[in-house]
Amino acid sequence: MNNYPATLTIEYPENANRLTVFFRLFMAIPIMVILGLLSYHGYNSEQVPEESYWVGILVVPTLLMIVFRRKYPRWWFDWNVQLTKFSIRVASYILLLRHEYPSTDEEQAVHVQIDYPDVEKDLNRWLPLIKWLFILPHIFVLCFIMIGVLLCTILAWFIVLVSGKYPKSMFDFVVGSLRWTLRVQAYALLLITDQYPPFSLSE
Repeated sequence: MNNYPATLTIEYPENANRLTVFFRLFMAIPIMVILGLLSYHGYNSEQVPEESYWVGILVVPTLLMIVFRRKYPRWWFDWNVQLTKFSIRVASYILLLRHEYPSTDEEQAVHVQIDYPDVEKDLNRWLPLIKWLFILPHIFVLCFIMIGVLLCTILAWFIVLVSGKYPKSMFDFVVGSLRWTLRVQAYALLLITDQYPPFSLSE
C-alpha cells in the first residue's frame, strides 16, 4: 500500500507522562479551539477529532476548479495539506498516540505525505462529482472501526496510567485507522487522486 499518494506513519512513544495522560482532554482544549477556528466550527462531544475539521478543507471550491478549470492551485493544495497534518497531530495527541503537545507547524513525530497531483494527467475532471458515492462502503466500515478506536483509547488510557506504555498492538490498530481515514479523505475530500483507497489498515 506504500504507493498510495497519501501516507501516514506515527512514531511509537516509548514512555508517557502519566500526569499529562490523566488530564489529556483538558490539556487539548486550547489546541482544539485553534483547530476549530481554522475549520470554521468547533468540536462537540459527538465528533471524532480527526473528522471535525473538513469544513476548513476547501472541498467544493477544489471540486469546481478541477471540473471547470482542470486546476488545483499549489497554494490551495498546500493549505489543505497543512490543515490535514495539523488535524492529525491534534487527533494523535487526543488519542494518546503521542504525548508532545501538537505543533501548529512542525511535523514532530506524525509523518503525513500527500502528493501534489498533475490534474490534467492524473485526475478525471468529472469523477469528483460522484466520489462521495464510491466511498459509502468505506464510511460504513469506518463507523465500526472508529468504535474500536474509541474503546482502544479508553482502555489505553488506563493502561498508560498504570504502566506508562501504550500497548503496541492497540497503537498499530489506531494508527492504521487514521491511515485508512486519511486515504479516504485524500480520495473524496482533498481530491488529490483517483486511485481508489484500499480497505486496509496497513502502510
